[in-house]
Amino acid sequence: MATPTDLPANGRSAAGTRGARSRTTMSAPSTAARRTNGAVVAVKNVFVAESSTFYTILGVTLFLVVFGVVMVLSSSSVEQYAATHDFFGAASRQGLYAVLGVPLMLIASRLPARFWRRWAMWIVGIGLVVQALVVLTPLGYSIQGNRNWIKVGSFTAQPSEILKLALVLGIGAIMYVKRDKLDDWKEVFIPIGIASLGSIGLVLVGGDQGTAMIMMILVFGALYVGGARAKHLLVGVGAIAVMLPFVTMASSSRSTRISAWLSGCTDTSQYQDLCWQPVHGMWALASGGVFGVGLGNSKAKWSWLPEADNDYIFAIIGEELGLVGAVVVLGLFVVLAISMIKIIRQSNDPFVKTVTGGVLAWIIGQALVNIAVVLGLLPVLGVPLPLISAGGSALIMTLVAIGVVLSFARELPAKNQMPTRTDLAARTGRATRTGSAARSGTDPRTGAAAQIDPAARTGRPARNGVPR
Repeated sequence: MATPTDLPANGRSAAGTRGARSRTTMSAPSTAARRTNGAVVAVKNVFVAESSTFYTILGVTLFLVVFGVVMVLSSSSVEQYAATHDFFGAASRQGLYAVLGVPLMLIASRLPARFWRRWAMWIVGIGLVVQALVVLTPLGYSIQGNRNWIKVGSFTAQPSEILKLALVLGIGAIMYVKRDKLDDWKEVFIPIGIASLGSIGLVLVGGDQGTAMIMMILVFGALYVGGARAKHLLVGVGAIAVMLPFVTMASSSRSTRISAWLSGCTDTSQYQDLCWQPVHGMWALASGGVFGVGLGNSKAKWSWLPEADNDYIFAIIGEELGLVGAVVVLGLFVVLAISMIKIIRQSNDPFVKTVTGGVLAWIIGQALVNIAVVLGLLPVLGVPLPLISAGGSALIMTLVAIGVVLSFARELPAKNQMPTRTDLAARTGRATRTGSAARSGTDPRTGAAAQIDPAARTGRPARNGVPR
């Protein structure tokens, strides 16, 4: 039997046991809650991009790809049915290329800049070897006089598109290594000149002057953004201006096509031959008006306009969707350009700046050249509209190049980046130390005792140093 003195002790012991159990019971959910909150933060950080520019580029790219599949379906359905009794042949292939290209773009966006910098020169070597197979071996395949495709069985590809990405990565790697020697033209232009002339020369041997022109725009865009000196670039531009007439006149078909363009297609004898495509492309644009004739209602695609789903797809866009649709497409390319310029301005890495500038010059320059051809401002060059025109190699490699730029966008500083678990713990620790110091009357920075005004403690003014 317990004595009276034992009862309070036992009561205190029981109360302490119950309190301990209660604290244990309460601490378990709180620990689980903290773990859950940490897991939520960790999972959310996986889906948080480093910059809003990432989402802008990704959204515009995906919209242009989907829009391109729709326009390929509209512009190719008639000729596809006439050839294969299948309205959806070209559109199905374009959709398949998009399904392959978009995941590759997303995979490329997850790779850091140091990966691309490390493997850049290997990619250049692979691109040169594959392009050499086109012009030096029987694997090369000619379409309309351009030997720019490789054919293995039923598989065909355009290695020059791979070479574009390889060249821009190679220039970026060289500019990164030579970033402290940009004033010495020998250090910069000799290695870049060897890579550029080798790549563009192999394309010109195949007869594809349009692709060679885009590659030259790419090279100068990358060099300019990468920090090459303007006087050195002007020398290169002058050399190209001297060589361009000789390269142009080396092909009889190319020279006659340029002559017809310079004459304005006023010779009636050229209407059925050289001027058929540019004239009907202009007519298609003119018939669209402001709002267009409606999606799928084009008349030019009924075998009046050659390459309606490829080089002249912008003419079909203008005819079916009118001036409004054409301006929207131009606006999307402008948004893409502005987003890439943001990456260039915000990054301090010479490799990132150079590669982004090269991809910007490649995609936007090619879009402007294609649109200028449709408007009659340039002769027919056979350059597709990026992300929209039919073609697997061009679409997939353009998406991979945008994926490389997206990988750079992930490394930009974010304005509204979600704090990590470490940041939250550090902030909580600082707040706890500050609160404890305030309660103990010590300075949280030095730990010294704080001098507290007696009036502040009582809320009444002091008289002769004694609070009232």
